[in-house]
Amino acid sequence: MASTPRPTIHAHAFAALTRAREISLTTFRKTGAPVATPVWFALDGGVIYIETGPSAGKLKRIRHTPHVTVAPCTFSGNVTGPVIKGRAHVVTDAAERTRGQKAIARKYGWLRAGWYGLLDLLARLRRRPVADMVYVAIEAVD
Repeated sequence: MASTPRPTIHAHAFAALTRAREISLTTFRKTGAPVATPVWFALDGGVIYIETGPSAGKLKRIRHTPHVTVAPCTFSGNVTGPVIKGRAHVVTDAAERTRGQKAIARKYGWLRAGWYGLLDLLARLRRRPVADMVYVAIEAVD
């Protein structure tokens, strides 16, 4: 499968997010109702990458409504900057998945490793399978 080309037209649209630690990702239910979630993210080539568990509600919402908004926010989700419109898709291409995974690992380093290590340990203690992360790519739209 060919890798998805990186956009260049809207790379500057996410400039307000370069110093943000978290973003508020707003996805939309089938009814149109917004659902905002603070998430870790990384920018790579004008694309925002996020990672999430395979059963997260945001994935279901993105699959049926790819329109999203993002904004810088605090850890608790309080928006601290401009809201930017985007189009999201669940990453299926292996090269793009690796790009997103590496970008997030670079940004969060030991904090990410420790957090996911703890989650893996808890899953094993509960005798539950450790789930692979799912990656989402978000491109800016007008």
